Amino acid sequence: MKKNLRKLVLPLLLSIVALPAIAVNDTIIIRSDESTELIERDLDSLLNNWFIRMSVTGTDLSAGDSVIYEFSDSIYKDRLSRINSIIIPPYNNIVRNHIHVYTERKVAKFRVMLGMQDFYFPMIEDIFDSYGLPVELKYMAVIESALNPNAVSRVGATGLWQFMYSTGRMYGLTINSVVDERRDPVKATHAAAKYLKDLYGIYNDWILVIAAYNCGPGNVNKAIRRSGNRKDYWEIYYRLPRETRGYIPAYVAATYAMNYYREHKITPVQINLPLAVDTVMVSTDMHLEQIAAVLDLPLEELRAMNPQYRTGLVPGRSRPSPVTMPLDRLGDFIAMTDTITGYRKDQYLTTVNQTTMPQHSTSTYTPPDVSGKTKLIYTVKDGDNLGFISEWYDVPLSELRYWNNIYRNTIRVGQKLTVYVNPAKAERYSKVNSMTFAEKQQLEGKPVGTTALALASSQSSAAASVEGDYEFYTVRYGDTVWDIAKKFSGVSASDILSLNNITDASRIMVGQKLRIRKKS
Repeated sequence: MKKNLRKLVLPLLLSIVALPAIAVNDTIIIRSDESTELIERDLDSLLNNWFIRMSVTGTDLSAGDSVIYEFSDSIYKDRLSRINSIIIPPYNNIVRNHIHVYTERKVAKFRVMLGMQDFYFPMIEDIFDSYGLPVELKYMAVIESALNPNAVSRVGATGLWQFMYSTGRMYGLTINSVVDERRDPVKATHAAAKYLKDLYGIYNDWILVIAAYNCGPGNVNKAIRRSGNRKDYWEIYYRLPRETRGYIPAYVAATYAMNYYREHKITPVQINLPLAVDTVMVSTDMHLEQIAAVLDLPLEELRAMNPQYRTGLVPGRSRPSPVTMPLDRLGDFIAMTDTITGYRKDQYLTTVNQTTMPQHSTSTYTPPDVSGKTKLIYTVKDGDNLGFISEWYDVPLSELRYWNNIYRNTIRVGQKLTVYVNPAKAERYSKVNSMTFAEKQQLEGKPVGTTALALASSQSSAAASVEGDYEFYTVRYGDTVWDIAKKFSGVSASDILSLNNITDASRIMVGQKLRIRKKS
């Protein structure tokens, strides 16, 4: 068996002695042993076996050059500095460890992603450019989904850009039992672009935007507050959720690896998907299996190009729906549409009208990933919202929804919510349920007068002094900041957030009065 050789392009000293911890801005010490196990685990789960079988030819993924190429810190840093980007990628020992995930420990899976980039990156670049976003944000998709549009995380985040149900709906994605547009690479990328643009309107810093995309603006804001209002990522590093602490280093590492894989002698695998594709809108119901059979297309290839159709049914009758296929077969599809819809129609289309939305239970349940945590029950009080509750218990908002089968932000007074917390702090958190609102806000170091709740409750008294200067909108059930902004010409979601001192867009409440703009 051929030995696994290691070609070191390092000074002898560095090949013997590991680098010590690195200082950032002369104040924060980042440990050199920061774990990369989360990104490695995610690569294993996101690049599932079906996706690998679909995306590559009969290639031995383990084959290739057995020499592992490492370089000195100065070379890594110099290469990163030469990447044309307005997002300045930082470099430290944590970033180096993440680079090694792609270039050493998970090379086989990285080769699949290299093969997929030719299929997805041109589309992402085109969409991001149309929104005025830095196109290098495309590397976030490597971290989010490993460029797998069918990826589903342990908490239910789905698709190329890993949208949760509520966020996907907030940005206009259709999600039901037939169609899940979180899996539609084009529509999900448009939604991701809008979300990133809104986040930039809050932070005006791309590194914080990337962090907030991962863990939510609420967690980033909390880390900023608890770090003395510092707004440098590395200064709030240890205040962020563990997963997000690895997210920026992983993003920098993905940016490096996607640009310099050749220097590491890593070769992309060849994918089965055609690079020349086009999309046609259909206005009648049809099934992907009908299209594949009539046009003699590989079914798995067609499914891979149209991953948003959960069952294979394209519901064009309810509204025009896109079908993506190889460019050279588009003419055949147009010419044979009637033949396609008529092919074994009784088998594929008789149950269309029986399709219903899945029913979600609102009862609590025990997820598989809370072993070792202490279960607490919180009773919803008047004025509460999920954003507040997640902060009081120091848990991610997405996980609070996940634990309680909540797919929107709506909760009701008296509702019992299950929360899983660190056993070491269970005694502290067990008191939250009996605290007043003011006490809970003080627990987070937030004066009550500046909270969204206080703003909402004081609107009636404040209205007399500001009503003549501003246009107002009263929040209704189901509203989001982005929906409200669309109702007013020339008003953006960022404008509304700024004008009302709101840092987390999910924390608006029914009945709350929002300033929209100054009256002209």
